Amino acid sequence: MDYELTAEQRELREVVHGFVARELRPRARHTDETGEFNWPAVRKMGPLGLLGLEVPEEYGGAALDAISVAIVVEELGWGCGSTALAIAAHNGLGLGPLVAYGSEEQKRAWLPRLTSGQGKLACLSLTEPGAGSDLKGGVRTRATAEGDSWIIDGSKMWMTNASISDLMVVLCRTGDGGGNALSHVLVPSDTPGITIGPPEKKMGLHGSPTCTMVFGDHGGAVGWLLGEEHRGLACMFTMMNNARLAVGNEGLGLAERAYQKALQYAKDRKQGYAPGAARGEKSSIVDHPDVRRMLLTMKALTQGARALLYLAAVQVDRAHLGIEGARARLDLLTPLAKSWGTDIGCEVASLGIQVHGGMGFVEETGAAQHYRDARIAPIYEGTNGIQAADLVGRKLAGDGGEAMAALLADIAAEARDPGLSALAADVGEVARWMLSATPEDRLAGSTPFLTMTAVAVAGWLLERQARIAGERLASGSGDPAFLRSKQAVAAFFLGHIVPEAAGLKASATAGNKGLYALTAEELAA
Repeated sequence: MDYELTAEQRELREVVHGFVARELRPRARHTDETGEFNWPAVRKMGPLGLLGLEVPEEYGGAALDAISVAIVVEELGWGCGSTALAIAAHNGLGLGPLVAYGSEEQKRAWLPRLTSGQGKLACLSLTEPGAGSDLKGGVRTRATAEGDSWIIDGSKMWMTNASISDLMVVLCRTGDGGGNALSHVLVPSDTPGITIGPPEKKMGLHGSPTCTMVFGDHGGAVGWLLGEEHRGLACMFTMMNNARLAVGNEGLGLAERAYQKALQYAKDRKQGYAPGAARGEKSSIVDHPDVRRMLLTMKALTQGARALLYLAAVQVDRAHLGIEGARARLDLLTPLAKSWGTDIGCEVASLGIQVHGGMGFVEETGAAQHYRDARIAPIYEGTNGIQAADLVGRKLAGDGGEAMAALLADIAAEARDPGLSALAADVGEVARWMLSATPEDRLAGSTPFLTMTAVAVAGWLLERQARIAGERLASGSGDPAFLRSKQAVAAFFLGHIVPEAAGLKASATAGNKGLYALTAEELAA
């Protein structure tokens, strides 16, 4: 299958990268230090289609495919984590439900304004003090029908874009249907009866406001039902799967920026003499072996995560076309892409600090900001632990391992590196163990199993890239430096990252007994 970007996708990448380099990257530090939202740049995004990525053109959107959306979100993350989060949440969580489930009247009333850049943004109002991961049983905010509208009473927290929004999609409990009695209600942000709290003081992403919200003053906030009543939870899971891919791409963009920053510093910083260097002028630290190891690790992990995330995006487009097997492959890849992509964002940003040495621990260089901005991504849109539980639960056990077996068969058929072949075989062995294990034992090994699987997929894709690069070098086509880089990065990934993942097999199959050798009280001893 040809996974080359189309001419349109390459042009989009160039346009968005140029815009981000001009409008976001230079203000990223100011945004972090002041907490000011970058409205000047966001206003300019409307004409570029960035405020309506997947909105149909008839409503003012760009109607982009999933690969193009991944490109945009990664570029935004490269420029500024705060702005990337705000725009990704606006598109996926704010506009996504309106596009998918809104009436024609609702779409025409809201989408043109929200995609134009002339107004504010959209947001999703989901989490509550007692409803984080447990939405079905935890949501207490209630909406009561009153004629054609609904009156909302309750509170929400961790609301991205709350204070910079024109429209909210609020998940509420409606009727008496128990855990399934959840519905979406559209609420204009300036509706009387809403109190928005001040922005939370967060570790990072300072330029993306996160607020609490109370509905109920002045008799309650008025909204209108979005989609069918009692379909809110099912609709939410559809939106969340797309959001998880977006979060992975945010982590990817931050990783790329952290790598580029660290590489430039390593070239400029001179300390000591690298092995084999002539005495005289001191060596750049990029020539010292351990710094080179860190930089290659950063580069290899970033490219591996990009390959995995783009593969997932391809499956989104294939699933929309109704291609057989695409939905099952996408369902399997989504927890891998979200979890591993965001873990890589954190690991690469942390290595970037290490490359900077002491200068990485101060804010002057900007290296610390990359880590602070990346660290939330493994937590929101479903923690990475929940992604791992989903992988070994619904995704693996749900179909008896068929989707996993099909993925591993594709890897086995193409893999040439012995270590990659062995890792794929180990993933298959662990998967079979998981299918016969108790739920407790599966969950205990879910995180190492997810990492093993993600690395196997990324290694497969990078090895394929290296093979194509070799063919093009032999034929004299393409940029030789770029193609040699692809070969070197793949070789490093297969020689260093794959063996580390293979070492997780014992942990993945150890079961849960050791986790409970101590009581909760004894953990404090």
